[in-house]
Amino acid sequence: MSTSADTSENGDLRRRILDTARHLLVKKGYQNLSMRKIADAIGYSATSIYLYFDSKDALLHALIHEGMMQLQDGLSETAADRPDAPVERLQALCRTFIDFGLENPEYYEIMFQLRPERMERYPPEKYRQARNNLDVFSRALEEGEEQGVFEVDDPRVLTSTIWASLHGTVSLLLAGRVDARIDREAFIDVAIQRTLQGCQRTPSSA
Repeated sequence: MSTSADTSENGDLRRRILDTARHLLVKKGYQNLSMRKIADAIGYSATSIYLYFDSKDALLHALIHEGMMQLQDGLSETAADRPDAPVERLQALCRTFIDFGLENPEYYEIMFQLRPERMERYPPEKYRQARNNLDVFSRALEEGEEQGVFEVDDPRVLTSTIWASLHGTVSLLLAGRVDARIDREAFIDVAIQRTLQGCQRTPSSA
């Protein structure tokens, strides 16, 4: 019979495995990561790692899922704060996405920038949960279209386009590729405003 202490210890070890793997993935890359290296870093045997994760890919999937759920929590909270204002909601969602990337660079890199040559297919149930992040944006666009403030041909396509723009903003900032003479907050604000302008209905289309 397991005790609460055993459960806590197991949870702590799983957390250490995930945190260590996240650091090593970003530092060393997918190809150079192994269960043995993770085990060595935390002072356990590789067998201990396999008690929690069947493979390196399963561990990577767990990290992607964890990051996606953290992002989802932030986006859902943001959307709930502005239920009847699609423009302000979309603006706040864009800011939440950017803030998440800048405040969680390791997760962000694993979620959106890591490109393993060979990796097991991401589990469908986890993919469906991750897709909810896109749906939060799509709902704001659809409601804005109903109110006559957004022009939306296909909410999924437009949402993906918005994400591409936000991803570019985050990636440049994380890589330090923005001109040092440019104020960081001004850069973010303009990036978001330009994104919003691309969604808003023009007088000629009203």
